[in-house]
Amino acid sequence: MDYRERITIDPHIRSGKPCIRGTRITVVDVFDYLGGGMSITEVLDDFPDLTAGDIQACFSFAADRERRLNVLPHEVAL
Repeated sequence: MDYRERITIDPHIRSGKPCIRGTRITVVDVFDYLGGGMSITEVLDDFPDLTAGDIQACFSFAADRERRLNVLPHEVAL
């Protein structure tokens, strides 16, 4: 899945946070709901503008962002 078709970043919407296209729902909002214990079905029921594909795009976006992070080596304690 190419998340770029569903996730947009616009400095005028939600202060430039990544949002699901056509909504003001951020990727972080979706993960906050899921991390708080809601199921994907519950999120979709509470936000009828979202689709399962939108939630999958959030996962793809997060995975891509994680791959792009620079990893600093751990300091070795002597």
